[in-house]
Amino acid sequence: MDLRVFLLVATLLLSSSVTAYKILALCPHVTKSHYAMVQALLRGLAARGHQVTVVSHFPQQQPIPNLKDISLVGSMDTSVEDEPLTDVGKGEVMKSVNTLVEVALAVCENTLSFPPIQRLMKSDEKFDLIITELFNTDCMLGFVHKFKVPFIALTTSVMMPWSNERFANPDNPSYIPHHFLGHSDHMSFGQRFLNAVYQEVIKWAYYGLMDMPTQKIARKYFGEGLPPLAEIARNTSLLLLNTHFTINQPRPLVPNIVEVGGIHLTPPKELPQDLKEFLDQSVHGVICFSFGSIARTETLPAEIREAFLHAFAELPQRVVWKWESDTLPGKPDNVKIVRWLPQVDVLRHPNVRAFLTHGGLMGTIEAIHSGVPMVGIPLFGDQEANIASYVSEGIAIKIAFQNITKQSVLEALKTVLNDPSYRENALRISKAFNDRPLSPLDTAIFWTEYVIRHGGAPHIRSAALDLAWYQYLLLDVLAVVVSAILIVVVTTFYILKLIIGCLCPRKAAIKQKRM
Repeated sequence: MDLRVFLLVATLLLSSSVTAYKILALCPHVTKSHYAMVQALLRGLAARGHQVTVVSHFPQQQPIPNLKDISLVGSMDTSVEDEPLTDVGKGEVMKSVNTLVEVALAVCENTLSFPPIQRLMKSDEKFDLIITELFNTDCMLGFVHKFKVPFIALTTSVMMPWSNERFANPDNPSYIPHHFLGHSDHMSFGQRFLNAVYQEVIKWAYYGLMDMPTQKIARKYFGEGLPPLAEIARNTSLLLLNTHFTINQPRPLVPNIVEVGGIHLTPPKELPQDLKEFLDQSVHGVICFSFGSIARTETLPAEIREAFLHAFAELPQRVVWKWESDTLPGKPDNVKIVRWLPQVDVLRHPNVRAFLTHGGLMGTIEAIHSGVPMVGIPLFGDQEANIASYVSEGIAIKIAFQNITKQSVLEALKTVLNDPSYRENALRISKAFNDRPLSPLDTAIFWTEYVIRHGGAPHIRSAALDLAWYQYLLLDVLAVVVSAILIVVVTTFYILKLIIGCLCPRKAAIKQKRM
């Protein structure tokens, strides 16, 4: 039999053996980079024959078989190239927390009140699984209570500080860096102290500023009979994490937390002709420069924009810069600006030598997948932690945003371009990152179907979730041990005191008799 015919028959047999499930994906977050990860899974599930209904701000441009959109367009503004770069570096941790709070409340209110969602809420639809994003609000979990089905979650970054508890997953701050701090997994005493304090403070901030207010909003629409969202969240069957131990450092994970970093990576595609020629004809190599899908680089302060331009002008390499305007004053001849970048395919090009990035996880995963070293300029959110990880692995150099000058950009880029260790480390990490028994997408699809096949897969849920907090911390055991020790010490003390008391009168009597 011809090999192609054999493969076709095998594929048809495999696809026909898959049971088609009805899946509801709730993706109300307004950031396009977040949806890129979720979309990869949803398209993969639809290709497997499952009927997927998606609630999001980013409906498909072209119809996809088995995938139905419930569009949130018009419910609120999305975060696509809308973040100005005029005040980066000013209280970034609290700014990140405040942004998360504001977005959480707005997403809950605007999504749950939106007419298409109201219709879904009042419908008699039946689903086999619900998919949500574990980020800054759980208000979509009201649909889990309504439809009474298992649910899984995705997180587009490393574990959020408040997410470990719902899986009873270890989060020891002595070696697990905080989401918003630029620490590696090897911390000094001061860093460990700060890491521990921030971890607990941010957890309380989540419960007080995000969980409780969104609980109120959710009950407004789902009814007062809605259980606490935190209680529903503790029944999450599975969490798919957009991380990998080769780039985010090894962390302990319970069985129902699975790393699928790189799930959004697509097969190579042909580049636009003008961009392909620019890359192909670069004798000295190319630098790819992008600050992602949220930040708007044309809002860079003039002195920082000029610093980049003057630095690029002194390099022999060409630069591809994602720039949201048609013109860039003072642009050197070796710089090409593009409004939207087919980033992963650019990074895969053999002539790309370095990636100048803000440190977003999606883009840096693409660089690591492609074996490209980086110069990281973290702006907000988890980017400090991401860049710290890459610096510790010897595949990146960090520049603080407030320290951007022509000289600092030149020095960082020349180091990454001319020191062979950065390229060697990037290729080493790339090889380890890409070396897996299944692709990230196939892994995610397997575990998603596994949860449905096994009725929520309660057997992979940690028993620690059934313990009270004092039992989990063994405080009751410690109390018994301490009590036992105290009883032994006190008993010994009184026995010795009694013995001494008995002996002392006899000694006194003997002494008096001799006198």
